[in-house]
Amino acid sequence: MPRGRPRQFDEGAALDAALRLFWRHGYEGTSISTLAQAMGLTVASVYNAFGNKESLFMKAVGHYDRYSASLYEEAFAMTSAREVARGILMGEVDLVSGDATPEGCLMIQGALATGPESEAVQKAMASLRRQAEADVAARFAQVQQAGGLPPGWSAKALAGYVMTVATGMAVQAKSGASRQELIDVVDMAMRIWPEDQRG
Repeated sequence: MPRGRPRQFDEGAALDAALRLFWRHGYEGTSISTLAQAMGLTVASVYNAFGNKESLFMKAVGHYDRYSASLYEEAFAMTSAREVARGILMGEVDLVSGDATPEGCLMIQGALATGPESEAVQKAMASLRRQAEADVAARFAQVQQAGGLPPGWSAKALAGYVMTVATGMAVQAKSGASRQELIDVVDMAMRIWPEDQRG
């Protein structure tokens, strides 16, 4: 066992503690000493168990799936594009304004703006956001192929619209917007959504 590492070590709990700090303060706003304290480890033990701060952050991002993965799974199981879109947006409301999690979204505020030394983290997060949008576009394309979107509507553009609204809600939540205020945004956003063309 590496020197300084506690005898009782729960990796999942340690990652969750790190995740919540990164979620609340961002990558550059969270120091390794603060992380070690929250994780119940020494700084040396953090390095031994997780590598450097960048490696720990990316592992914490992977741990974020325990909060966000079901959001998209449940939304993608819906039948119509409207239901999928609303499912994603309401899931984001729960994620960014829930009592059990920090305000906002790790994928947005974790490393949106960084210094040159953290460029790799910034690029990794941008890639993950692009992948999420591509997944939404692919689901809308399936609906489109089944005749569920009006002629001329773009699955890719609709995915961009949904993810832009979701991103904005995350920023608003971090700025203090209430859950009801975010739900009102979802209701407004859905007013422009096309009805399911299959009736």
